[in-house]
Amino acid sequence: MLELKNISFRVEDENAGKKEIIKNISLTIPDNQFVVLTGPNGGGKSTLARLIAGIEKPTQGRILFDGQDITDISITERAKMGIGFAFQQPVRFKGITVRDLITLAAGEKISTTTACEYLSAVGLCARDYINREVNASLSGGEIKRIEIATLLARKTPLSIFDEPEAGIDLWSFGNLIKIFESIHKEQKGTVIIISHQERILNIADRIVVIADGGILSEDASAKMLPKLLDRSMECQFHKE
Repeated sequence: MLELKNISFRVEDENAGKKEIIKNISLTIPDNQFVVLTGPNGGGKSTLARLIAGIEKPTQGRILFDGQDITDISITERAKMGIGFAFQQPVRFKGITVRDLITLAAGEKISTTTACEYLSAVGLCARDYINREVNASLSGGEIKRIEIATLLARKTPLSIFDEPEAGIDLWSFGNLIKIFESIHKEQKGTVIIISHQERILNIADRIVVIADGGILSEDASAKMLPKLLDRSMECQFHKE
């Protein structure tokens, strides 16, 4: 279970002094939940995800994972505990092959066949990628799919995805939906996704709307999604 208790995060702003990005957020996510964080751009969603992963440290509040206070624990230690994070702009590793990266993620020696299965699951032709370096020769969509493949190999209890649909073509997006459902249902893992995509919102257990650094609303997907769609249509109507 993941618990956020009164989390705030401030940064130094050259013009306004200290700027509060996250404002006193409290949120509990039980095990084996599929949660989507959505809301307007700049509302604090990505920052909140980075706080959970340990990339940033809150200026106030505590973060608990399976009852353990991880507020001051590094991203490396959180990864060892089973918290996986997929960046909106994935990291590249010059000199490391895709096979090496997936093997490292798995934490044990795996066969080429198994590594290829993870690549196939994210819509990549394994024989074209397994021996390629994870460098600038790969497109944004390719590197993102490879990163998702590494999370599949890790089988993390908690997987966080920051706008995984960015840079992904429509055909591969359908595969991503299946992957998220697999992580949630077959691996029994907790999934947190930052997204505005209706197809992702539709398969979530809960939707949490983040705006202006706080939780605007949260509810079961079946109850929240119709409200979000009505609001989206209303905004579009007024723009016209």
